[in-house]
Amino acid sequence: MAESRPRARTRSHIGVHAVLIPASLVMIAPFVWQLITSLQTLSAATRVPPSLLPAGHWENYGKVFELLPFGDQFLNTVLMAAGRTAGQILFCPLAAYAFARLRFPGRQTLFGLFLCVLMVPPQLFIIPQYQIMSSLGWLNSLQALIVPGMFSAFGVFLLRQFFLGLPPELEEAARLDGAGPWRIYWSIMLPLARPGVIALSVLALLWSWNDLFWPLVVNTDPEKMTLSAGLATLQGQFQTDYPVLMAGSLLASLPVIAVFVFLQRQFIQGIAHTGVKG
Repeated sequence: MAESRPRARTRSHIGVHAVLIPASLVMIAPFVWQLITSLQTLSAATRVPPSLLPAGHWENYGKVFELLPFGDQFLNTVLMAAGRTAGQILFCPLAAYAFARLRFPGRQTLFGLFLCVLMVPPQLFIIPQYQIMSSLGWLNSLQALIVPGMFSAFGVFLLRQFFLGLPPELEEAARLDGAGPWRIYWSIMLPLARPGVIALSVLALLWSWNDLFWPLVVNTDPEKMTLSAGLATLQGQFQTDYPVLMAGSLLASLPVIAVFVFLQRQFIQGIAHTGVKG
């Protein structure tokens, strides 16, 4: 009986790895294909069947800097992602704490209406948001990239679930000690919600870094574009230099991959705690 348990555990581990290893290969396959294509010539990249061997054409990475103002667009992307993430970290926990912990008339109705924003396709907001940016004179500016992304209904929903999972005894003890709502939020609840805030930060950063549609609409000056919008301009009407496009995409992906690898433990911990209580 005692010998059968290690065997069963071994078979279970083999079964888990038999599923995870192919799934991992499927997940990293696009990045490997992206790297191989970025090192090929255009004729080799468009050949059928495609070649899976890198040809060592590193000059494709140099062409990215020749065709795009890569430094300016990289800086615009960093500022946009940092501004949006900072805004969501500031505003989303405040709204989430109010919906989760404070008692005021119409709270559930207001939160239901707030969630309706999640059910509306974001493309429907493009025209009114563009008109607002135009009336403010913010087209081709960093404000147009940052301000509309500083608020997130999803972020409020995510952190509300996290605040609901925290024990109410902490608030009761703080009230007995004379702490007010702001002191309870800032000194007790917000530090405990750190994993959820980190998860929201990573999600906001990834979403902002990869955002294409809105930056492509509001900023048409190449030096005011983000990397995603700039890479989109490399696609021609009749022909696209796919090796150069893949080289630029790979360079643009490296910062967010590094951030995710650095914060992956906190991100997974925050997502796991979010669904404790609905």
